[in-house]
Amino acid sequence: MDGGQADVHGALARALRRSHHIGPGEVAGLVVGTGRELGLSGVRILLADVQQRRLVPLTGGAALDIDGSLAGLAYRTQRVQRESGGGRGCWVPMADGIERLGVLYAAPDEGRAGTGAGAEAEARAGAGSETGAGAETEERADALATLATLLLVSKSTHDDGLITAVRSRPMSHQAELVWAILPPRTIGSRRVTSSAVLEPAYDVGGDAFDHSFDGDVLQLAVLDAMGHDLASGGASAIALAACRAARRDDTEVSGGSGVAALTRVAQRIEEALTRWIPDRLLTGVLARLDTMTGRLAWVNCGHPPPLLIRDGRVVPHALERTAQLPLGLGAYGEGREPAGHTVRLQPGDRVLVHTDGVTEARSPDGETFGEQRLTDIVVRSMAAGEAAPEALRRLVLSLLDHQAHELRDDATILLTEWHPQH
Repeated sequence: MDGGQADVHGALARALRRSHHIGPGEVAGLVVGTGRELGLSGVRILLADVQQRRLVPLTGGAALDIDGSLAGLAYRTQRVQRESGGGRGCWVPMADGIERLGVLYAAPDEGRAGTGAGAEAEARAGAGSETGAGAETEERADALATLATLLLVSKSTHDDGLITAVRSRPMSHQAELVWAILPPRTIGSRRVTSSAVLEPAYDVGGDAFDHSFDGDVLQLAVLDAMGHDLASGGASAIALAACRAARRDDTEVSGGSGVAALTRVAQRIEEALTRWIPDRLLTGVLARLDTMTGRLAWVNCGHPPPLLIRDGRVVPHALERTAQLPLGLGAYGEGREPAGHTVRLQPGDRVLVHTDGVTEARSPDGETFGEQRLTDIVVRSMAAGEAAPEALRRLVLSLLDHQAHELRDDATILLTEWHPQH
């Protein structure tokens, strides 16, 4: 290990040790201090707000628009962006796995040139080489962004300051309940990516989504509870809890495969709803994707059918099947189960599941958003090279614009891409 690498590793190791003892609100200070040890100045941390419209600062300064700034470009593309016009700083994406959090800005500390970490950039770059020095800055800034991401994720579950920093207004009680139980918006592996969005973010009622891995199997769920009140949020929370308990504890599910496992999950949700929140209906799609083979199994309980996007177009009626009853009616119990289905995906296929609040959203003059508009936006975005999280971000912004930012129903979209060649 050369001196430059030792500088970086030593600074990061010291920061990790200190992180065990820092209190609420001290993450940003620790990151800035570590940046100075790495020969970086002007360090700033900006996190995406709940609706992914702005990047809000943790280290002072103004918020930046995601769609109109260099920092926003780094967030949207997940690529480092260098300052133009003679600046030597750069914006580095911050991501937990593939879940986008925000961006970090850093520039070389000119005051430390000639000693320590500041000198290392010049030594590696060679005399007068801006490209080499810039690469060194990017490498150190990337290491610092990774450290900042790890610290923020570890502290965000119990630091209200971090949670409220990315909010622009208070959340309703049901929204607090739903967001508290949701997984990260984006998860993935070398073979699959799953990403979701949920609106209205501050007043969501009965919609919820779930995705998680069980070995090589990706588990998916999109739920839509009747109503838009606290009981609706409670119904979704109970349904998600029953879904997860079945997957993790029920041997018929954890030891099963495909349709049989999913029908048992649906029965467990039905049991929980009829016991704890009777007379509250809930529609949903439950699915399992074998990421090794591309075999998709799903159960649809009264929900809009999933859409299959292949080679840049929607395959008509590919995942439509005979309608099943919603959950909560008591229709599914011992010996009574919803019908399940299977299909074999092709590499590159995308499966889109949405709630009816998406396609039925109406503009002020009464025009519905519609399935065609929904799929056109997704197809165009991904044809332009945008990853699933960015395609969905643009989709939900278009949905909000269509309804003049006054959503009358929850709108949830989950997009899963099977890409085994990756």
